[in-house]
Amino acid sequence: MTSTHALFPRRQPQQDAGDPHLLNWAKNATLAATCAVVTPENEAQLQAAIRACGGKVRVMGSRMSPGRMLALSHEDDILIDLSCLRGALAVTEESVTFAAGTPLHEVFEILTALNRMLHASPGVIDAQTLAGAISTGTHGQGMQQSSLADEALSIRLIDAGGTIHDIPRQHRWFAAAQLGLGTLGAISAVTLRTRPAALFTCFKNASSADNLAHDLVTWNEQWAFSKAWWFPDENKVHTWNAREARDDEQAQWRQNRGELVEFDETDTQMNATVEKTLQHMQDDTHIVDENGKPFRTVTRFKDFSDVTGDIYQIFCRGIATPQINIEIAIPMDRAPAVIARLKKWHTQAHPHMHYPIILRCTGPSSAWLSPAYHQATCFFGFVVYYAEDGSLSDEGLAFLRAAEKRLAEEGGKPHWGKYFDPQLYDWPALYPQWAEFQAIRRQLDPQGKFLNAFMTELMA
Repeated sequence: MTSTHALFPRRQPQQDAGDPHLLNWAKNATLAATCAVVTPENEAQLQAAIRACGGKVRVMGSRMSPGRMLALSHEDDILIDLSCLRGALAVTEESVTFAAGTPLHEVFEILTALNRMLHASPGVIDAQTLAGAISTGTHGQGMQQSSLADEALSIRLIDAGGTIHDIPRQHRWFAAAQLGLGTLGAISAVTLRTRPAALFTCFKNASSADNLAHDLVTWNEQWAFSKAWWFPDENKVHTWNAREARDDEQAQWRQNRGELVEFDETDTQMNATVEKTLQHMQDDTHIVDENGKPFRTVTRFKDFSDVTGDIYQIFCRGIATPQINIEIAIPMDRAPAVIARLKKWHTQAHPHMHYPIILRCTGPSSAWLSPAYHQATCFFGFVVYYAEDGSLSDEGLAFLRAAEKRLAEEGGKPHWGKYFDPQLYDWPALYPQWAEFQAIRRQLDPQGKFLNAFMTELMA
């Protein structure tokens, strides 16, 4: 098993102004020398940079993935920054084409201005680039939808030789390109299917976790979007379940000038549970200020109320703060058994709980390397936040490792864009199309130009 230090590196809260290296967003890994960063201003420059590179090429997006996904090691390598390739490129009645470097919050803003939305629920944060989000499997919540990659109608990709490929859904490469981990080439544009914008009302609730295994399936079958936070120490679950808003609820939203409507009636059922969680987080991080970013992710559960708004106002409410985040996908039909196993483990061992377990389910994905490939899936999320000095709670990390090991034993698949121990997984056994994906990768990149050291090991 990989060492804890390698899996969960200490972060560097402050970087010297003269340091000639680029760190990832969490500042826990060095990606490359700043002189290795190439920022093309257009697609032609992107082609030329890839074609001219004699070393390895990685595309860094918003740098939110673990550093090993992006890190370079040789002076001939380049790290491509797509920040200049952004914005809407084309609009039809049913789709919008975006440049690959467009941040998700701009994607959502443009769609909202067009009175459109995606069929898929957004993830909790919107700082990722579009290409980075689909390439790592970013997903939302609700079994009536799947990942962001499943909203793609066409993907424009530049291969290792600098050749452009337009890959529509019917192309034999499409299911590989949907979630390619940056190993097939550099995405320059993505066409997303859209639907007319709608408003939703989200009902928030607190309940016992006694029937969680059954309730989780029911919530996801009955509601358009559903998300849950499980607090094993208190045997409680906090849920957000959303349906399309009624006419009167929509009227309230319009009267509120298009801002999120919070109902007047609040519920205090989660307050005591939140206070206990805050104490754990404060003990682990030594951050006293309750208004600190990590704490705001859980204090919002106090005095909660139902809300009406668009899907982005409701669910895209995450607070980006440095953390170790592990998310393991379990087939939906196995989720009740896994919940039962985690409950039994918690009862017997009383592991340290730094943060609640996050439960988000999705419908099947068509992407070959999606953890939800061809099956409804429940994603179990585990989080430990960094302390101010860049350290991590030993007890918190022990919980993460133990939880991941148990879910891997149950056939779980890790979220590609988060932290995981690759030694726990047999990729060809987990992904039926693994060999076919590799064949397409070698066709597009025969010399492995888009593979850094970690991706080379992963793809071996």
